[in-house]
Amino acid sequence: MKKTIVIATAFLSLTVFSCKEKKATEKIDNNQVEMATERDQAAKKVPIMSFDKTFHDFGQIAQGTPQETIFTFTNTGDAPLIITNATSSCGCTIPEYPKNTPIAPGESGKLVVKFNGSGQNQVTKTINVQANTANGTEMLKIQAFVLAANGPAIPTN
Repeated sequence: MKKTIVIATAFLSLTVFSCKEKKATEKIDNNQVEMATERDQAAKKVPIMSFDKTFHDFGQIAQGTPQETIFTFTNTGDAPLIITNATSSCGCTIPEYPKNTPIAPGESGKLVVKFNGSGQNQVTKTINVQANTANGTEMLKIQAFVLAANGPAIPTN
């Protein structure tokens, strides 16, 4: 008998208290829904780094002759572009870039790549550009045919 009374009391208590809960639709905070929608829309906006070229060939150069090229890029996305780092595959190649500077959609920037002319024969170097794009990393390449300092003269066209 005592068991039955305890079970009945527990069941009645659960029924009474659970009925006083708000309905799920009444618990929704419309301000939170709006903020979540805005956050989701902003997350879909991504910068896109579009280069005028991703490869540059210096041609034949004399060993030890410094070279330089400029890779121009445009932010064709719909969010500010931020380059956080640019590294090369070798210490003989130095990239210079607008570090941590927001580049608005539609604006352009320049990434200067300096190569000191070291090596010999066919030389190819890569530059990895880390930015807040969808890929996270963009890759550029340079190459040159480096003639030895005491080798034959560079042919002219």
